[in-house]
Amino acid sequence: MVSRVKIRELSDVTGVTVATLKYYLREGLLHGGAATAVNQADYDESHVRRVRLVRALLQLGRLSIADAQLVLAAVDDDSIAIHDAFAVAQDAMVPARDRSGPQYAAALDEVVAFVRRHRLQVRPDAHVLEMLADAVVTMDDLGFSDALGTPRLASFDGLLEMALPIAEFEVASTRDDITRAEQMEYTVIGTITFEVAYAALRRMALEHASAIRFGSRRKPRRTD
Repeated sequence: MVSRVKIRELSDVTGVTVATLKYYLREGLLHGGAATAVNQADYDESHVRRVRLVRALLQLGRLSIADAQLVLAAVDDDSIAIHDAFAVAQDAMVPARDRSGPQYAAALDEVVAFVRRHRLQVRPDAHVLEMLADAVVTMDDLGFSDALGTPRLASFDGLLEMALPIAEFEVASTRDDITRAEQMEYTVIGTITFEVAYAALRRMALEHASAIRFGSRRKPRRTD
């Protein structure tokens, strides 16, 4: 635990340069410390946690400064229920892009039908629906429509069955004996880091499967 430290010590503890910490302060991503003199302040454990959250949002989550500010505002607003604040974070983590046109609208309808079929408690306006629709449109464009199954998106049923218990474990692992802000920080950082880990593990598994099927089959050299 960190008690009271200067910005240089905060830099040492978090591994973030002083210049970057000052940038976080200017952008409102990091709350100010307790003033001790002109242009000097002390920082505590809450600043250490916030710096780690900001790093996760900007570096792993690749959020814009504006989206990170929205997430942090929701984290800090005690009047917003944790589930609703988490929804803000979830939406911010979906990349913005052009989603106009009938093809995308049809894909989004299919995603909504998928959610209803599985009775998922997902908001009708959740951006993650758009994220899945992006995948459907791309698969259609690449000629992989048949891979979506019947009904459409049936090929994702098994993935959802695996994802649900993992998600329940993640949410259940959030401690009850910490503050609301700490719970939000834990949940948001967990969402980002686990998502990156899932992607990395899947790619490892794909490389492993590819090596078994396609690798280590070099043709023998001709000696004549």
